[in-house]
Amino acid sequence: GPEDAKNLILSEDTTHIKHSFEDFAQDGTSKVHFQVTVYYATQFQEIRRLFGKGDETFIHSLLRCRKWETKGGKSNAYFAKTLDDRFVVKQMSKTEISSFLTFAPSYFRYMNTKLESGNEECCLAKIFGVYQVVIKHPSSAGGASKDIRLDLMIMENIFYAKAISRIYDLKGSIRSRYNSEPTASNAVLLDENLLEILPASPILVRQEARAKLEKALWKDTAFLAQLGVMDYSLLVGIDEVNSELVVGIIDYIRQYTWDKQLETWVKSSGILGGAGKVPTIISPKQYMKRFRIAMMVYFTLVPSNERPEDQLNPEAM
Repeated sequence: GPEDAKNLILSEDTTHIKHSFEDFAQDGTSKVHFQVTVYYATQFQEIRRLFGKGDETFIHSLLRCRKWETKGGKSNAYFAKTLDDRFVVKQMSKTEISSFLTFAPSYFRYMNTKLESGNEECCLAKIFGVYQVVIKHPSSAGGASKDIRLDLMIMENIFYAKAISRIYDLKGSIRSRYNSEPTASNAVLLDENLLEILPASPILVRQEARAKLEKALWKDTAFLAQLGVMDYSLLVGIDEVNSELVVGIIDYIRQYTWDKQLETWVKSSGILGGAGKVPTIISPKQYMKRFRIAMMVYFTLVPSNERPEDQLNPEAM
């Protein structure tokens, strides 16, 4: 029942299951050794059961993946989609995986509050599993074998089964947020691309939907700010066939600690605006406030006779 689900999601059990197996290499003769670590196995199994379609669908989907070249992605990290389009497989950096392992219990608690409130709206793109895969190739010609280590996160593809014609990745910043090839196939457009076309073709949202979106964004970003997370994006897909907007917060697992590393990052990324106006530090709360204000500017209210709802305070936690 619901109580058992709660117990499993909130379980203090940090069991990371290790599993090893062998398979033949591509040459068909030498063997390759695989070691897979399943992080937070119990909790993720429950998340998949409650928010996904359970383990069987999950495994079936993961059997076949194809590498996915995202336009606008800047790293050479492994990025794939399952062939049925349900899930996204994303390689995590060392910083991301270590950050996630401390962040995970808070994520599970937060998802549990969504369950308890009767599936309250939530914009976080759901994470369905985090794994480490180590591939050990046999040494060739007496040389040392080279291990390949991949830390992988499996997330829902928020655009699954949708007819998306335009995609935006929005952070609420206008520094280095321009995709100079907006018409390329599967181009992901950024904040400045959106601002460029907003006057002519605004993203129109009805009042009720906008209020729902605002409420969910406020809760989700307050949760992230409390954990010291920033630099997340709102991924927005426009489905013109069904007149639908599909949104989800992505890249929300990196916690920033107050140290020099953060300061250098701020200076190099210009997260707070133009050059020359670089503050020494930016806090997750500042990021949250700017993100919220921008998102409400990006989504234009459909004119109507209804009394407009009061805007939420962008600084509220």
